[in-house]
Amino acid sequence: MCDYSLHAVASRPAKVGETLVSTTFRGTSTRGFASENDLSVAVCLLPGTELAFANDVRYDNRWIWTRTVHSRVGKFGKIDAHISDRHHDAIEFPDGNHVLVTQLVEGQRATVLQLPVTQPLGEREHKPQIIADSRPMPTPPRLPIG
Repeated sequence: MCDYSLHAVASRPAKVGETLVSTTFRGTSTRGFASENDLSVAVCLLPGTELAFANDVRYDNRWIWTRTVHSRVGKFGKIDAHISDRHHDAIEFPDGNHVLVTQLVEGQRATVLQLPVTQPLGEREHKPQIIADSRPMPTPPRLPIG
């Protein structure tokens, strides 16, 4: 998913193994991820997507100074979804802290390690069930009503 402020930007879903770059998209003040091959197209991540950054993650609050998360792996998710008209896309780090994607310093590279399972149970590979006992289960006694 891409944050609400990127709805006017061309986008596509992420692919496992591709390298993404944090960037600010033209015509917006929002940062997000793009393919290193095409910085004009937003690459949207599903909640649960796991990322490996090339370096410790740097972010800012639109001020002069940047901060560093001393971690190179994180999981994409949403925070404060109940608050409308706000950025929700965030990276959760192993220590439990979150950083909004729009606060990531531009130019950081991250590789998509794994996408979440999104396929409905009925469409997954059918595995045979093992039935331990084929005898019918006895009906439990009914309690009187009234």
